[in-house]
Amino acid sequence: MKKLFLLVILFISATTLTINAQKQSAKTTEGPKIAFEDESHNFGAIKEGIVAEFTFKFKNTGDQPLILKDVRPSCGCTTPEWSKEPVQPGKTGLIVVKFNSAGRPGKFNKSITITSNIPEDTKILFISGTVTPSTDNSTDPNQSPLRIGN
Repeated sequence: MKKLFLLVILFISATTLTINAQKQSAKTTEGPKIAFEDESHNFGAIKEGIVAEFTFKFKNTGDQPLILKDVRPSCGCTTPEWSKEPVQPGKTGLIVVKFNSAGRPGKFNKSITITSNIPEDTKILFISGTVTPSTDNSTDPNQSPLRIGN
């Protein structure tokens, strides 16, 4: 009788632990998730004075709306624009990053930090390239920027 009682208690304990583990596993898969097509982009060689642009595309692979709270570049020469509306599960969003090469000859590596409503998950995107010095001293960086990238 004692053995039967112990077996029943052991079975109930094992079943409870398994159910709790499954519930905990399910909790970690709920919520928004972000998946980028590319997390870095190299512009290659670009001429000084132009504004190079690249569009990072992402998808919400989670089961709740994704909200980008902030998209912050590592310096003022880089400007991001992003989807301000919540991105529904299964839908895509964009982050357009512009790099102003005026007065910045040489190699560059910049980061763009993304904070969202995904707990404890900050994403960082990267752009890089080399700015070739301009031989034209009359280049105005505010004139019709040439778009490089997609």
